[in-house]
Amino acid sequence: MDRTQLVGQSLPFVEAVEKASRASGVDRPVLVVGERGTGKELIAERLHHLSPRWRGPLVTMNCAALPEALIEAELFGHEAGAFTGATRARAGRFEEAEGGTLFLDELATLSMAAQERLLRAVEYGEVARIGASRPVRVDVRIVGATNDDLPGLVTAGRFRADLLDRLSFEVITLPPLRARDGDIAVLADHYGRRMAGECGWTDWPGFGPAALAAMEAHRWPGNVRELRNVVERAVYAWPEPGQPVEALVFDPFASPWRPVGRGAEVGAAEGGAAGDVRAAEALGAGSGVEGAEEVMDLKAALLAHEAAILSRTLERHRFNQRATAKALGLSYDQLRHCLKRHGL
Repeated sequence: MDRTQLVGQSLPFVEAVEKASRASGVDRPVLVVGERGTGKELIAERLHHLSPRWRGPLVTMNCAALPEALIEAELFGHEAGAFTGATRARAGRFEEAEGGTLFLDELATLSMAAQERLLRAVEYGEVARIGASRPVRVDVRIVGATNDDLPGLVTAGRFRADLLDRLSFEVITLPPLRARDGDIAVLADHYGRRMAGECGWTDWPGFGPAALAAMEAHRWPGNVRELRNVVERAVYAWPEPGQPVEALVFDPFASPWRPVGRGAEVGAAEGGAAGDVRAAEALGAGSGVEGAEEVMDLKAALLAHEAAILSRTLERHRFNQRATAKALGLSYDQLRHCLKRHGL
């Protein structure tokens, strides 16, 4: 993600940003919810920098990045000798964030024990280092982020209801990229222009209509982070800086020599180009006869499947049409006819 700018103009995105701006001035906990790659950390930065605490520190902790045994020590600190390896006292993230904001990313991964201690910190404004005999007061605003359904985790007994009550003064839910109408082109231009500058291009020709259409059709499971990677990869690999960029690689692992194993099989089943997703949906997302029962328009389903095969094979052969034709057992002219029929 771009760590300095929130880019977009769609109504759902603008409403989420405006909601964060309003919440920034109220000294209460805020939860930021959204799929991976939607910009939760950028919203946390906005909440901090627009708040009265902007002069204080913004301390970030990814709760999923540490083993469970170390989470509490990282959050609350520890005294010397509190556990094996604790040779000296160390302040935790709460104390480091004194007077500022503590951003807890991947909040849902906290253990129940850590949740209980976090609840006390939120409710009473004090934390106790591991091995300490008395707590210390802290003045910290908490911003939490997650891509999980916290109310659902409460129902399942995996997240404390009382902690959720105290953290959810305001909840900002970020829309996925596929719901941000018009923002894909805006973001592609933003990241493409910046990457072109890094590559030393004297001008930015933009993306061609086929590339833009492919980006609009893609579902972007990784959201803005994924789009940035696709755009920057396309710009740096494009051999004609004076011409609009037309070649995109959605899956950098796609290769005829890709190792075949469990991970590759799962990836092939779950991911791929946008055409693969559309074809699976058109064919009922099933295998064999089962999916065929749900097809209402056989001709449209077959055309979608053909387009998906063409898109994926083109991508696998780096958009070399002659290599693609050979891989599909077609003549060059037959491939060109197919591409024209599908607007590829």
